[in-house]
This record gives sequence, structure tokens and C-alpha cells, in this order.
Amino acid sequence: MAVAPFPAEPARTNGALPDANAGAEPARTISLRRPDDWHVHLRDGPLLQAVAPATARCFARAIVMPNLSPPITTVAAAVAYRERIRAAVPDGLGFTPLMTAYLTDTIAPAELERGQAEGVFSACKLYPANATTNSAAGVSDLARLSAVFETLERIGLPLLIHGEVTDSEIDIFDREAVFIERHLEPLLRRHPGLKVVLEHITTAEAADFVRSAGANLAATITPHHLHINRNAMFRGGLRPDFYCLPVAKRERHRLALVAAATSGNPKFFLGTDSAPHPRQAKEAACGCAGIYNAPFAIESYAMVFKAEGQLGRLEAFASEHGPRFYGLPLNGDSITLVREAHTVPPRIHANDAAGVATTLVPFHAGAVLPWRLADPLAP
Repeated sequence: MAVAPFPAEPARTNGALPDANAGAEPARTISLRRPDDWHVHLRDGPLLQAVAPATARCFARAIVMPNLSPPITTVAAAVAYRERIRAAVPDGLGFTPLMTAYLTDTIAPAELERGQAEGVFSACKLYPANATTNSAAGVSDLARLSAVFETLERIGLPLLIHGEVTDSEIDIFDREAVFIERHLEPLLRRHPGLKVVLEHITTAEAADFVRSAGANLAATITPHHLHINRNAMFRGGLRPDFYCLPVAKRERHRLALVAAATSGNPKFFLGTDSAPHPRQAKEAACGCAGIYNAPFAIESYAMVFKAEGQLGRLEAFASEHGPRFYGLPLNGDSITLVREAHTVPPRIHANDAAGVATTLVPFHAGAVLPWRLADPLAP
């Protein structure tokens, strides 16, 4: 890509990509089959009520992460959480939460099989212990889950992986590549029929591995990893709103992700990894990892595809590759993006049903975006 992700004077752009095709007269609207988000954190309680509408406004379905406190490890817990999500979504949006089971060292394979049979579990999530937010109860040793992997392989339930090692001696910028070499590659050799999504990939090594592996391995790519490299966290001071896990990497890795996302390869599809935290949790002595990108996610992706001259491939990446990998039907309705400059608010102040206020900083805060999602509830 000829355009760097950061202009000389970043000011209010927060790393947004310029429109490389600005000289051509663009279409005023784009209609897309309604997309799905194959990786999102909706949290719980007041924060769930504050953020769920942003995801439901654009996406028809979403794979919901189970790393609550306590985590979602049973069918009953997933059903209860699903009902809380549905209650937090405004009427008329037609949103379906797809629930996931949080894998632990001791989880029973029979519970996973029952959850799939009852239409509750759409996938299982593997967090290496202590890899990210609320992952302390995650998996400490993949060898302990042989029976789980055998079950998932047999019943075709997808395994979603946060692909990082947590060894303190491994540099944080190398943890994804090391995980692939040490754990993912051997896992796929042992279980060649296991359906796996390597989530929120951040490196050229991950993109290359997914591209070269069999059809049972796919990957999600976030909007923020397409827009920023690791400089974003340190430009003009420490920038906690760009801190996420896995962390953004060097510029060459960002470019590799852009190439993968816009390639048309069905192994890569949309997963925002939108991970909201209240303002005070981001600006803290030990600030939380996560970027809240849900309110302007599809606009953010559209900027990247437009800059690459690949807007024609956005619908497949956002709306087709994911359902086909999961074996689900494509959505029948559509969304519309309007070519209209608008400014992302620096802060989003939301009140839940009980009137509890939450302040969040969205991705692209303060930036002017060239696309706007038409309101799905407007007459």
C-alpha cells in the first residue's frame, strides 16, 4: 500500500487510513448483504446494555465471547447469558447472539456435545490461561484437552483460539508466531478434521499459516489491526485506547493483514474483537486491553477496502466467508453505507436501563470517516 497508516501530523486521525481513491468520483451508497461479527465481546450487566445495540445495529449475528466472570462453561450459563443479550438489544434489529463455551482444563466434553445438540453452543473458545481479559481460568496445557478436541472433531463444533503463548520469556510481539509453531501446527496434525478459527490474527506469519493450511482452518481480522501498527500506542505519549491483546505489531504485519483481508480468500473473514472497557479501566495503573470498535466497525473496514481499491470484495469478507465456514445460511437482508463524511465522537456516554452511566472511547475517536451506516430503524 502506498499510503502509510499515520500521516506526518496525526492530530485527530488516530491512525485512520486516507482514501487512496479520493480522486475518482465514488458511488454515493453501497448496499451489502447484512454482515455478521464472528468475534465480539458484549460483556455483561450495565456494560452489556450500553454496548449491545452498537453491534446489533449493523450485524445480524455475532459469535459472543464467553470470558465473563465467572466464565460461560455450561449450557445453562450460556442460555441465561443469551437471554440477557436479547433483552439488551432494541426491538426491530433482528439480532441473533451465537453462544460459545469457555474451555477450561476440566470441562466435560459431554457438556459441549449437549450444548451443540440443543442449539446453544455454536463454538468453543480456547484461551491460554492468563492470555487476556478474564482468562485466568483458561487452558494451562493443551494436552489436558485431548478428549475435548476429539469430541469437537467428531461433532464438527468449531474451536476458536486466542493464539498466543503466555510464557514470560517470550517477547509479547512474538507470542502469536510462537503459538502457531509450538501449539497450533501440532494440534492440527493430531486432529486433522478439527475445524479451527485462529482469531484476531496480527502477524504475517499467521496470515501465511492460515493461507497454506487445509480448509478446516480460517482466521478473523479486526478493523483496528488493519488500521494501526504498534506505533499507535506510543504516538505523542502512552495511548491506552490503542492497547489490545494481541497487541498491534510492526507495519509489515499490518500490511500483510490488509492484503489477506482484501484478497478475496474465503479463509479470512470479519471479526471485530470489539472489547469495550469503561474509561477508568483503560486509564489506570494496570489498564485493560481492548478496543471498542463496534459503533463504526463496518465503516472502518470499508475505508481499508476502498483504500486498496477492493470495495467489491468487502461483502464477501463481511457477509459470506464467515457463514460458509460455520455452515450457516447467508443473511437475506442488507445494510447501506452512505458516502458522507462524519466525525466519530471522542467519547460515547451511554446509560443502561437502570440509568447507570458508562463512558467509552470508540476506535477512530475524533476522526472524520468518509462512510456512514444508514440507520436500519429509520423509515
